[in-house]
Amino acid sequence: MRSILILLFVFATVMAKAQTFTLKSDELTGQATKQQVFNGFGCTGENISPQLSWTNAPEGTKSFAVTIYDKDAPTGSGWWHWVVFDIDKNTNELQSGAGDPAKNLAPKGAIQSLTNFGSAGYGGPCPPENHGPHQYVVTVYALKVDKLGLDSKANPAMVGYYLNQNVIDKASIVFYYKR
Repeated sequence: MRSILILLFVFATVMAKAQTFTLKSDELTGQATKQQVFNGFGCTGENISPQLSWTNAPEGTKSFAVTIYDKDAPTGSGWWHWVVFDIDKNTNELQSGAGDPAKNLAPKGAIQSLTNFGSAGYGGPCPPENHGPHQYVVTVYALKVDKLGLDSKANPAMVGYYLNQNVIDKASIVFYYKR
């Protein structure tokens, strides 16, 4: 009987872990590629936002948001590379290139607001030369509201404030890049 109880406990633990909110990408690995790297500021990448997908959103999720943040930028406050929110609760993927507002690949109704590059949409990694590897944190937020009530001119700090006021759960992946 004790063996059965232990087996049931192990099974329940494994099942609970299998059901966690998870973010993944078919394109991101440990290091940014030329595809993701910014084209400008001395960088010569393609500046294409990565494909992202998520599973097991928590109960009560009404929308999603995605950010990419470089905590290692020498600004004193990091650098926001992508801020997209008001993603419909039935969406579970952003396709490659969705970060270019001109391509119209983002889910209908999603808002891409300002980054620290000063424009809306994705801006890839481009750390200062010889500054060492920078860590880029990609995060999907499950939110308790349908809309944040912000527009495409909202700055990253304001969006971050609203995200943190409305987050149910979040999941992240990390990649690195250096020049």
